[in-house]
Amino acid sequence: MRVLTDRRTVLRHVLRAIVVLGGAQLATACSSTAPGGQLGPNSAAANATSQPGNPTVASAAPASGRRGDTPLVYLNQSRGQAAPLEALAQRYAEQTGVAVTIDSPGPIDYPKKLQAASQAGNMPDAYYAVAADIAPYYKAGWALNLETELEKGWKTNFSSAALKLSSWSDGNPAGVPRGIYSAPWEISTFAVLYNPAHFQKAGLDPKQSPATMHELLESLKRIRAAGIGPFSLAAEWVPRFVRGYASNWLTDEEIEATHAGRASWTADGWKRGLQIIADLRDAGALLNDALPTGDVTNPNVEKSFFNVRELACSYDNTASVGVQRTTAPEFTEFGSFPFPRAADGKLAPRAIGNPGKNGVINAKGPRVPETLAFIKWLTDVPQSQFLMDRVPLVPANPAALDPKLVSPQIAGFADLVDKIQIVPTAISAVVNDTLIKGAQSIVLKEKTVDQVLDELDRVQKSG
Repeated sequence: MRVLTDRRTVLRHVLRAIVVLGGAQLATACSSTAPGGQLGPNSAAANATSQPGNPTVASAAPASGRRGDTPLVYLNQSRGQAAPLEALAQRYAEQTGVAVTIDSPGPIDYPKKLQAASQAGNMPDAYYAVAADIAPYYKAGWALNLETELEKGWKTNFSSAALKLSSWSDGNPAGVPRGIYSAPWEISTFAVLYNPAHFQKAGLDPKQSPATMHELLESLKRIRAAGIGPFSLAAEWVPRFVRGYASNWLTDEEIEATHAGRASWTADGWKRGLQIIADLRDAGALLNDALPTGDVTNPNVEKSFFNVRELACSYDNTASVGVQRTTAPEFTEFGSFPFPRAADGKLAPRAIGNPGKNGVINAKGPRVPETLAFIKWLTDVPQSQFLMDRVPLVPANPAALDPKLVSPQIAGFADLVDKIQIVPTAISAVVNDTLIKGAQSIVLKEKTVDQVLDELDRVQKSG
């Protein structure tokens, strides 16, 4: 059993950090160059090598004297990050004279607005890369290749995992030219959210997290016996959930080979990874004995956990904590812990992670150097720590991840930043859907684990 971080100690450090950042005003943050909590922009952007479809970037003009110009626009997808980004944009304008507008249409309307802007040739200066839908924008030249700037020294603002996960290699299936087109200020990982009050009601120590899957299942049985919803897993997260647990037996290379169709889904590691769905079912650990489905699957799970508070545990990613700050700010007595390992696993498990919120610079925009300077500034330590506290999130900048400043809500996610799978080839859409439907069939006892794995192989070969 791993002892969780003491909340009061962590929160004292967080409060001390907030004072350094300038108190409780949302618009306050600190500078990368000056002590005492003053924000300061990065140095002006240097030249970047032009890429296919991308114009050459000229040296950045001085920031001063631009206060009356049309603002730079960042199109933001996140609900949880909208207010903190607006606060940072305000401070950036105060310090540099460069106005920045944070346009936040919301996660549902974001893809439609981005698509409409590209079709109209009216793209924002910077925008967020939605992983599943971003390749066409990159191929159309709407994104600046950041490799040259990163090699000049900017790469120190990112963990090695963040850069690897953001990279497009030669010959990638999407046909995107080799490069790095997004600058993440967040690493999103998957872990377990938990409500310590429910653990305590079930007679469990709320300061200790289960270290193994067996311990978690036994804890969930006691929680259910206490009349509390034990665990929930949104159907859309099933492939990540299975892959994370399968990594107790499969290397990243073996997972990659399966995704690419070079290895079978019937391998022992995948069988054990999918079996955990059946084990949760048999333990009575799933809320309402089901995997939630529908158009707003995970938001409904988040509502059960944060708003209704009928749920002891859920499998989710870091972004869910930002949703809590927005939708249920009064509920702060929850924590997180890494998904427990398999007691008989052959390998150290690796979490599912990806670059979270980020900035993509419109390479065809009229003010590329100024936009690049703003995005660079957002990834510096002071701004990263501000977002870590206010969203909260796990910063992609390793220098910003000070354990003394990490809140208990994201501590379990932060523990995983150096334990992330690096699997370049994503699971295909048809295999992803088949895995989700197969897991639902397992919960309903309509199919066995072996039947679902055989079906995955058939779909992979035919697709």
